Amino acid sequence: MVIASPGGARAVARCDALGRLPFSDIADGLYRGYLTPAHRAAIDQVAAWMREAGMDTRLDPAVNLIGRYEGTAPGPPLIIGSHLDSVRDAGCYDGPLGVMLGIECVAALHAAGRRLPFAIEVIAFGDEEGSRFPAAMLTSRALAGTLDDVPDLVDADGITLRTALAGFGSAPDRLALARHPGAIAYLEAHIEQGPVLEAEGLALGVVTGIAAQVRYATTVRGTAGHAGTCAMPLRRDALAGAAEMVCAIEAQALARGGDLVATVGRMEVRPGAANVIPGDVRFTIDVRAGEDARRDAAAEDIIDAIQAIADRRDLDFDVQRIHVLPASPCDPYLMDGLEEALVEAGHPARRLVSGAGHDAMVMAALAPTAMLFIRCRDGISHNPAEHVEIADVAAALTVMQRFVEKLGECRA
Repeated sequence: MVIASPGGARAVARCDALGRLPFSDIADGLYRGYLTPAHRAAIDQVAAWMREAGMDTRLDPAVNLIGRYEGTAPGPPLIIGSHLDSVRDAGCYDGPLGVMLGIECVAALHAAGRRLPFAIEVIAFGDEEGSRFPAAMLTSRALAGTLDDVPDLVDADGITLRTALAGFGSAPDRLALARHPGAIAYLEAHIEQGPVLEAEGLALGVVTGIAAQVRYATTVRGTAGHAGTCAMPLRRDALAGAAEMVCAIEAQALARGGDLVATVGRMEVRPGAANVIPGDVRFTIDVRAGEDARRDAAAEDIIDAIQAIADRRDLDFDVQRIHVLPASPCDPYLMDGLEEALVEAGHPARRLVSGAGHDAMVMAALAPTAMLFIRCRDGISHNPAEHVEIADVAAALTVMQRFVEKLGECRA
């Protein structure tokens, strides 16, 4: 039995509400960083929605918000989750939509007075994007038990992770205490963040796996100097060197083709004055591919190429690997079950790989995982133009409900 509800429209409306003050750290758009005032406001609001849906709520030591709806029997829960944080100048649906749909799954059961043979936990992860501190998926890694050493991270304003966690009553050495005891499965619904579903006229697709990724923080150091008095041949211009490195990174990825991608997404230039030759440049490198080996080979060649540029330009160069995530296939049994629910709800079967990283790839260390992609307009994400149709979200909710019901029937 599938319980009908207006949950699709409500999920979209709630995502829209979270896209503005006080749930954003900026007034003229959306940016919600991990452990910021906007994150705290979002936690408070989403927790209220969880309680309205019949769940008990708590924050774990990694500041993940967990809503729990008890089942009729003891044992591990089904986890439905996604993240609340955002990139800078974000859209409203990347992350929060999966949380809202999890809440709607529980709300429908609660409205009908029903419990399943297992508990359901809806988890709103705090830091999937890594947009404040230079390491992504800190909180899902803590929950999955794969966060071994917590680096000394500092945000762009000089605030340390330790200080930010203290504002929520936690600390880096307490993150390990967020480790979850286990789950029967992890389900995540997410906008596709790509154009495939829309190009094929499909609302939904079943994810087969998530691409491998590795991220680096790099620093290029030259010599700062007066822009008018230092002759061009004598300069050690860190920004000119970094610009050549960025082009080399792009060239390495283009030469490989296929699903290999490489991105420089953040750059900081110091001292940052119009009349001063840049002496210090810091930037990130993100490399992804469907297979670990392809990612690793490309990353190695990229580092070699930019090291050669630094040597030729007499620049000091340092690179630090921030995180590495292996390719993460979704569970075959759960994929089949999600596809069956998709077809039963009247949608064509479609499976596709995710080039974007998601908390699901981390949660695979804790439980079998499944992901449902939802069409987004023009494939746009990480952008204010991010958009979903209410009908597509309602369809996703129906499929999720069918999937959850089938899990309940299997364990009855």
